[in-house]
Amino acid sequence: MGIWRRLLLFGGVSLRAGGGASAPLGGSRAMVCRRQLSGAESETLKQRRTQIMSRGLPKQKPIEGVKQVIVVASGKGGVGKSTTAVNLALALAANDSSKAIGLLDVDVYGPSIPKMMNLKGNPELSQSNLMRPLLNYGIACMSMGFLVEENEPVVWRGLMVMSAIEKLLRQVDWGQLDYLVVDMPPGTGDVQLSVSQNIPITGAVIVSTPQDVALMDAHKGAEMFRKVHVPVLGLVQNMSVFQCPKCKHKTHIFGADGARKLAQTLGLEVLGDIPLHLNIREASDTGQPIVFSQPESDEAKAYLRIAVEVVRRLPSPSE
Repeated sequence: MGIWRRLLLFGGVSLRAGGGASAPLGGSRAMVCRRQLSGAESETLKQRRTQIMSRGLPKQKPIEGVKQVIVVASGKGGVGKSTTAVNLALALAANDSSKAIGLLDVDVYGPSIPKMMNLKGNPELSQSNLMRPLLNYGIACMSMGFLVEENEPVVWRGLMVMSAIEKLLRQVDWGQLDYLVVDMPPGTGDVQLSVSQNIPITGAVIVSTPQDVALMDAHKGAEMFRKVHVPVLGLVQNMSVFQCPKCKHKTHIFGADGARKLAQTLGLEVLGDIPLHLNIREASDTGQPIVFSQPESDEAKAYLRIAVEVVRRLPSPSE
């Protein structure tokens, strides 16, 4: 459409097929047109849009050997998502030693799993040329951090990132896993969509602090998963309260019960509260997650309870 034609149209003048101008549409006539569009035509447009958007989408294919996939996500970075993913994986194993657990880090730009799980080195290749996960604390782990130097930035455009995600999803020999916990990057972008559209996800866990700014993005994250038909299992309220180690006074640094209010808005439940505690941070930084290093602590028990709630909401593998 040429610039002059656009100006004419937006100025209230329509063009006839023959090129001549007609009188501007009257108010009542315009309202009739709008009503018609809001009826059958708008429904047709919606259906057409859905068909167009579905074109070219990859068909979901399960990861070989993996029974159930649990993604841990957040709308905003810095809310403790990776710490939650690591301790959730360890808690799932601790609650049921018969279960085999894997941990996949798809945060290409900022992988945290290698440090938190105290793992270094490159994956070995199987006879079928698939990468073998690195193992620690009984958890099989794979991360972009194993494929690049620790301090080397990943300066890639979208296509390269998508290629890396495809390799992490399809070129890893997990063996047989009951649960694969996936540590998502923050946000609602290409990686989240690619993972959701490529593999069947059993459920998503949304992590947020009680802070309003974090909750806004957590809300968007939950809605994104609903749009791509991924069940949201519930919210984890991280850094919910700080207790002074000397006087034992409790302070809600990031606000009180924000995640619970958001959960009510979304029709979900809070899976558990994790306090803001020095032990959790120190354990993560030293590569000895608190569920492993201090299993009897109150902080570790909070993760163990969350793991119970997650499993309770998962369908049985046969369903």
